[in-house]
Amino acid sequence: MTLSTQTNPIGKPTAAIYVRVSTEDQVRHGYSIIAQEEALRNYCTALGYEVFKVYKDEGKSAKDMKNRPAMQSLLKDAEAKKFAAIFIYKLDRFSRSIMDLILTIDQIKSWGIDFISLQDRIETVSATGKLMFHIVSAFAEFESNVISERTKFTMGSKASKGSFMSKAPLGYNFVDKQLVVDEAGAKKLLAIFKEFIGTSSSLNQLAKKHNLSTRGLIKLLSNKTYLGIVKFDKEYPGNHQPILDKKIFDSAQKKLEKNQKDGPNNL
Repeated sequence: MTLSTQTNPIGKPTAAIYVRVSTEDQVRHGYSIIAQEEALRNYCTALGYEVFKVYKDEGKSAKDMKNRPAMQSLLKDAEAKKFAAIFIYKLDRFSRSIMDLILTIDQIKSWGIDFISLQDRIETVSATGKLMFHIVSAFAEFESNVISERTKFTMGSKASKGSFMSKAPLGYNFVDKQLVVDEAGAKKLLAIFKEFIGTSSSLNQLAKKHNLSTRGLIKLLSNKTYLGIVKFDKEYPGNHQPILDKKIFDSAQKKLEKNQKDGPNNL
């Protein structure tokens, strides 16, 4: 294995260790930040690297690399060539998106930094290592898609039976996994709808009055949950009690449509 040029004072190449764990990972798989770090330190030593720094993202999802502070710090230091290689425990600790993996690792390689995954036995120096990286990444992406499809199927099945699975909107509370009308919230909701329909207040004005964003107000006024409907790809009769009369809801939709046709001045 050809080593990059970044070394410590005694001539050993230096390596960055990246470890990540989400709350879900800890519960389902027993991943541990400490266990990952210990295994990677030993692996660095076995391959002749001196650890430059350990970058840790705790309680962070693999979905969005930009929202992981340690990851962003790692990439910044890699661009500055502060170490010769990056060691990770498993590819899904870095990213679960094959596109993000390939693009990011290609960028890392362009900076002259090697990339090594312990569990996947992958490195980006040799032709064989590169091939294994692309094969394992493809399977990781496939597994992620299968899980996503299963989740979507499960949620669709629950929705078809009238179950509501999102955060309880204004006017409702969750009680024993069921939407239950919150009288105070329902009263406020009805007041917002009537004010929107019956006054000349703009969406911006109404949103500010009720401590909402304009986008949040539009979402609220368009929410068919208030008609007793559950929506997931398709619309289904919900198990919860409606708060609004369809006539009031339809009147709000007509005014929203008119505002959109009339342009931004009516927001």
